[in-house]
Amino acid sequence: MKHIVTVQDAVTAFADWREPTAAELDAIEQELPLILAEVDLLDAQIVTLDRIPSELDARRTRRALARVLAERAALANHAATVSVPGGAA
Repeated sequence: MKHIVTVQDAVTAFADWREPTAAELDAIEQELPLILAEVDLLDAQIVTLDRIPSELDARRTRRALARVLAERAALANHAATVSVPGGAA
């Protein structure tokens, strides 16, 4: 049996752009606390979808939302303190 491979598949199968760059991995690593906080908030919200939220559910959701907001603020503050290469203002 003869396998048929398209030219595009053969050319792009091992292309460098298919893998994340080091800069992209660093950005993901810096955003990871925010991502995890958003997952916790989503979990807290999902729990309350099929029932009336109890006081404990409401506290959990408020705590998760506060954590998301804190992580967003921390990420924004970190981004503001990082200097832009090339002297751009």
